[in-house]
Amino acid sequence: MHCSPKSQGNSEPGERYSRKVFVGGLPPDIDEEEITASFRRFGPLVVDWPHKAESKSYFPPKGYAFLLFQDESSVQALIDACIQEDEKLYLCVSSPTIKDKPVQIRPWRLSDADFVLDASMPLDPRKTVFVGGVPRPLKAVELAMIMDRLYGGVCYAGIDTDPELKYPKGAGRVAFSNQQSYIAAISARFVQLQHGDIEKRVEVKPYVLDDQMCDECQGARCGGKFAPFFCANVTCLQYYCEHCWATIHSRQGREFHKPLVKEGADRPRPVPFRWC
Repeated sequence: MHCSPKSQGNSEPGERYSRKVFVGGLPPDIDEEEITASFRRFGPLVVDWPHKAESKSYFPPKGYAFLLFQDESSVQALIDACIQEDEKLYLCVSSPTIKDKPVQIRPWRLSDADFVLDASMPLDPRKTVFVGGVPRPLKAVELAMIMDRLYGGVCYAGIDTDPELKYPKGAGRVAFSNQQSYIAAISARFVQLQHGDIEKRVEVKPYVLDDQMCDECQGARCGGKFAPFFCANVTCLQYYCEHCWATIHSRQGREFHKPLVKEGADRPRPVPFRWC
């Protein structure tokens, strides 16, 4: 690949990008200061990579890093300077021993975080699944198409992004239009996601809400508090307060059901039911 931008990565007017940009295929001997110097012409930035603080390394492991730009306009300027080849963007970067190495630039377009497949269907949180471990380049439209091909009935897919930089967190949500597709997805428990040469087996779970009343007592037995537990077993698929969880799951065949709580939530543990 030549480093003159013979075909540039032109972006459509009005598109907006995350200020966090992935750069891969960096020279192995390029350090943080040299990466910063290579991209400083586009605007103020910070170079980051996973576990950077713990490793105390000046060289990004595995040859990739993230560019955190101060201004969104810097990302647009970077894209405009790139060479486009096979729908991928490249920019040439030099290190002490390697001159003009093409590195991949992977910006995240904000509009790729949501995709509506069937706008006629209302989004039902009770027919929505959480997909963990989603490859970060995967767009919502791709997630929707994969899940629709496997289970049918997809009406919406979304990629979870962090609130500050709006960059994918590695998880997503898929809403179905019918109970049959929803149950098929959560019963499978895992799904194979593919994006280019990235293939990953990821977990599928019911999407748990933190503002639901107990389906058994409607708050009567828990002082009107929201239900802390959701049972993902297809014989239940309900929200429960602590009292109702213990009562319902003392029944034969249900004692081995495990509760789900919202990702990252600090919730009480279900109290084992004991006969008086």
